[in-house]
Amino acid sequence: MYRIRFHGRGGQGMKTASRILGSAFFCAGYEVQDAPHYGAERRGAPISACVRAARRPIEERGIVRRPDLVVVADDSLLSVVAGEILQGIDSHTVLLIVGGEAQERWKARLGVAGTVLTLASDPADPGELRFLGVLCAGAAARLIGVLDWEELRQGLRDEVAALGEAAVVRSEILAEAAWQHLAVHAGCVKEGGNVPAAGYAPPDWIDLQAETADLSTAAIHGGLTSVEVKTGLWRTLRPVIDYDHCNRCWWVCSEFCPDSAIAVSADGTPQIDYDHCKGCLVCVASCPTHAIRAIPEQGAGP
Repeated sequence: MYRIRFHGRGGQGMKTASRILGSAFFCAGYEVQDAPHYGAERRGAPISACVRAARRPIEERGIVRRPDLVVVADDSLLSVVAGEILQGIDSHTVLLIVGGEAQERWKARLGVAGTVLTLASDPADPGELRFLGVLCAGAAARLIGVLDWEELRQGLRDEVAALGEAAVVRSEILAEAAWQHLAVHAGCVKEGGNVPAAGYAPPDWIDLQAETADLSTAAIHGGLTSVEVKTGLWRTLRPVIDYDHCNRCWWVCSEFCPDSAIAVSADGTPQIDYDHCKGCLVCVASCPTHAIRAIPEQGAGP
């Protein structure tokens, strides 16, 4: 059975990547599972998506714990503990990182025993970020080596067709570019074996003293605790205000911000709290004068 895990941020297309790869496997006659894993977080939050594919019925469920291939769409996630990117990888696992660093450097940094590969992307073009999942799906299909281009192309069209022909054509171009770039590594991902149940160790139990109260609920005695959670680390695109075009209408961007990350001064000037702005870009879409634009977070400065 092939076990693949995609890691990225909300809005980068990891759910789409898993669906494209799953559809391609299905076109090739495999039994398939594909499923995303995320909570209620918005754009920028770490998420993952899993694909299982086999020539027999798949009885495993849940998150892939022992992956044959891990694809990381955003290399900044490797420093985020919540991403759980390195969970379960071993010498059998192939790790593909999308970004600008060389694979030798990542191999030395991470100290992993398995194969580490990289795939370059262009973060300078925000318009291409929505196709990142397509790039990852094309790369994963090539590394697995049991799918041909037409099967991947059909899976891609099945999943992207609703976005229009222009999006389909651009998706095919990017997927094929990744497919060709990794041709020398085709087939380096091997099927993982069955996970034996004989050696399973059940978790230890911890005995806790029962509550004496009839009703027990969580109690937070400190105020403003959410301020300490720097959700700005989730951001991949940064909203920037051009004050020469800002009308100081004050209420639009601040009211529409779902996280109250835009404060307004006494003269009506909006200020963005980048520690807690997740980069959902609602303010960019709602600004009536288009005074707010989005730039890539990488290289944007403090």
